[in-house]
Amino acid sequence: MRYIFLLLTCLILTPCFAQEDFRETTIDSTFFTKADSLYREDQFYFGVTYNVLTNLPSGIRQKGFSSGLSAGFLRDMPINKKRTFAIAAGAGLSYANYQQNLVITESTSGTDYQILNSADLTKGKFEQFFVDVPIEFRWRNATPTSYKFWRIHAGFKLQYSIYDRSRYETDDLSSTVKNNSDFNKLQYGPYIVVGFNTWNFQAYYGANSIFKDVDVNSEAVKMKSLQVGLMFYIL
Repeated sequence: MRYIFLLLTCLILTPCFAQEDFRETTIDSTFFTKADSLYREDQFYFGVTYNVLTNLPSGIRQKGFSSGLSAGFLRDMPINKKRTFAIAAGAGLSYANYQQNLVITESTSGTDYQILNSADLTKGKFEQFFVDVPIEFRWRNATPTSYKFWRIHAGFKLQYSIYDRSRYETDDLSSTVKNNSDFNKLQYGPYIVVGFNTWNFQAYYGANSIFKDVDVNSEAVKMKSLQVGLMFYIL
């Protein structure tokens, strides 16, 4: 994942920083140009996040750095003449991991859950890969001649898990569980993006639990996801 992250970052950010401070369209068969009054904004996106688990049962703790990545396309559809308001909908892919001490193993009786002391774990995490379907309402003070503007995007995102993996390691033991049926395949929640020009803050809150009906030490596991980070756009 480290090398995928570096590659995606280079591919996405290079065009972002290389943007000119004007947009124009060429008139065929002439040397003249004109401002594009039918421009659309922020149609390709790339995000990085720090992931926090909320509603933690007693004894479960996060450790290390839990990260996330997302990328995709949003069709920008302006709804006023100045094109400062718009609706956008699209699709993308995302990855999220959570470093914590909830150990998930498989046995003949099914999937088992237990909490280990963080000091006993050399690795403890679960990770998920999603297909995302976001829809959002947008405001920006953009003009036909400048890429530098303030933006506020407020939306709702559906996520469908296409792959998940849980791993833990101690000095003596290790285990990996893939495609655990106890995860909620469909996850959803609201999000917001606020920023200026290249740099934009994003936050997402999962409205439903990451797990289905899972108990550990006679306590229901109703953890949810809070993700905060940066969002970058290519027009």
